[in-house]
Amino acid sequence: MQIKATVNRIRYRGDSGWTVIDFVDETNLRFSGVGMMPTAYEGEKLELNGEWTVHKTYGKQFSVQSFTAVAPDSSETVLRYLSSGIIKGVGLPTANAIVKMFGDSALEVIENEPEKLMLISGIGKVKSKMIHDSYMEKIAVRDIYLGLQELGFTMNQSVKIHKLYGDGCVQMIKENPYRLIADVDQIGFKTADKIAQNAGIVHDSPFRIKAGIRHVLNEAKNDGNTCLPRETVIRKASEEILGVDIIPVENALNELVISGELIEKEIGGEELIFLSYLHYYEMHSAVCLYDIMNNAEVLPLTDIDGEITRLERKFGLELDEKQQNAVKGAFDEGVIVITGGPGTGKTTILRFMIEIMEDMDLKLELAAPTGRAAKRISDTTGREARTIHRLLEYGGYGTEEFAKNENDPIEADAIIVDEMSMVDISLFHSLLRAVAPGTRLIMVGDFDQLPPVGPGNVLRDIILSGAVPVVRLTDIYRQAGRSMIVVNAHRINHGQIPVVDSRESDFVFISRPGMEETLDTVVSMCREFRDSGSCGDVQVLCPMKANVLGVQNLNISLQAALNPPSPDKEERRYGDTVFRVGDRVMQVRNNYDLEWKRTVYGKPSEDGAGVFNGDIGTVMEIRPGGSVVKILFDDERLAEYGAQELEDIELAYAVSVHKSQGSEFSTVILPLVYGPPMLMNRNILYTGVTRARDHVYIVGSAKCVEGMVRNVSGAKRYSALEFFLRQMKETDIC
Repeated sequence: MQIKATVNRIRYRGDSGWTVIDFVDETNLRFSGVGMMPTAYEGEKLELNGEWTVHKTYGKQFSVQSFTAVAPDSSETVLRYLSSGIIKGVGLPTANAIVKMFGDSALEVIENEPEKLMLISGIGKVKSKMIHDSYMEKIAVRDIYLGLQELGFTMNQSVKIHKLYGDGCVQMIKENPYRLIADVDQIGFKTADKIAQNAGIVHDSPFRIKAGIRHVLNEAKNDGNTCLPRETVIRKASEEILGVDIIPVENALNELVISGELIEKEIGGEELIFLSYLHYYEMHSAVCLYDIMNNAEVLPLTDIDGEITRLERKFGLELDEKQQNAVKGAFDEGVIVITGGPGTGKTTILRFMIEIMEDMDLKLELAAPTGRAAKRISDTTGREARTIHRLLEYGGYGTEEFAKNENDPIEADAIIVDEMSMVDISLFHSLLRAVAPGTRLIMVGDFDQLPPVGPGNVLRDIILSGAVPVVRLTDIYRQAGRSMIVVNAHRINHGQIPVVDSRESDFVFISRPGMEETLDTVVSMCREFRDSGSCGDVQVLCPMKANVLGVQNLNISLQAALNPPSPDKEERRYGDTVFRVGDRVMQVRNNYDLEWKRTVYGKPSEDGAGVFNGDIGTVMEIRPGGSVVKILFDDERLAEYGAQELEDIELAYAVSVHKSQGSEFSTVILPLVYGPPMLMNRNILYTGVTRARDHVYIVGSAKCVEGMVRNVSGAKRYSALEFFLRQMKETDIC
């Protein structure tokens, strides 16, 4: 709906442009408006587009989605505008004098005939020019935002673009809208292409064709690929994205390769196309890994067999041959990979390694890709573990990069990284750069877990390359009587249907005929578990985002059941999502700049920056007007989100199986009825089940579960680290 109103008072405006305003409408009704209004000033008359909402403290408010300024149309409104203080050199006395002389034509005089201002006592040539320049500056900024909105940008996007490109942003975008894709978060090819149409860019513009090719590769990157076959790139760009002939696409692709923006390489008989930086990450990672492997320092002589025997007595257990080889390999090799499913003893091996290294006075660093995974290592080993981002010290020395690199490496004799299946090629490359000469690297992970959310297939490529020592653990030590979760995880991984004996088991199947019945059961279970507090942290995991049992719909249903609206709870709407105090939320993109504070009882407080894709937390506070949302993450980091940062947050009562990687929950609920074969496969089921520590509940169709166990298909992930590692091994150039 539309409302015309005058800005009476600006109550709050943040750096992002989020503003809280007291308005007066044409009937003299006073009301509050909230939204992105960076160019609204006191005394201005605005045409507001939005909707009415109800705030628990401040009552009825108008949520502004967009606005346009309406020129002041009376002496009274002109006086209010001029006396607001937004024009340099104009206070209330000067404003009164200007309006008294020129009436409702005062702004036209300031804009077009500023020399007439000198007719007023106290205004000379210098001051009249200052008033004119200040007024024109305000008009220019307003016109910039109007121009951006006419091109199709939201106010939120307009603020980002203006800050990035400056006052010439409208013309820059009209010349080449596709530059936005690389420069502005959340603006992809489709948005830029729509803007290009509004700006009159022709359908077969070279700008457009090259942007379409980049879009294909960026979409492939978002699906986990570091490269794609040349024919696939051309076909997708020509037919699916651009709707143009193949020949101009081939020509544009060749130009991008010649310029070095894209890299073409023949691997396994296929011509593969890379974004240049992903090609570098994979190639250089192979070089770095080989260098680490061949340059580890020789450790002081120690009786490893005797140490293992001593620790077996201490811990009351006995390692099998493979486990012993894993422990010994950590001391004999510069790089080693230890892989195995749940219950195969990976944590036990880590405890042995850590104890022996500490007895040898070696400096050890423990790390994992996520905060939850790092906390789990800390809990199981009794030693501090950090996220890889913290280990690499993001933002050190006032930069936006990791402080730790080849020029300032991590000071350690050995680095142990758990949950390696989650590590993408970008993070892996940053880690390898920061490993000091002589330091050992021990990587632990499950070969059969889903690949990382980001691009690359690091753990799998390293193992399949044969270039790095690998110990595969296969025997299960948490036996069936103690954990059906472990037993069934291995059954699933071997293509066998999980065994469900009784509801007393820690692995339970609840049959439901359809999606709606499954949804109702999942919601009821979550409410019951919350009320009883009997199952620890409960997490619903879904293979997909869409449909009745997808992440989006489940989050809406679970929020309504577990954290409904209340007069005692502040809310903040962002897009189609309402965030409420008490909500479980997840960060869905890396934000390296967002500041946080960690305060843990008995420890000094810690400040830092960076929240990352997959971090889960709870909304603790929403300031009046929704200007700031405070989120406490599960590793005790407290971060404040402004309006722009909220685009990176989603509800997390339900999350995708892929997003759950590296996390462990007391109880996992998997609603499974049916879905696309690409998502309803063995890998997804195995990963979802292995996220649970104490209980797994599968709700839905037994036929669906059987189908997932049998379905080993999935989208092929293109990556090249395996090739580069094989190449290093064959040439042995290090």
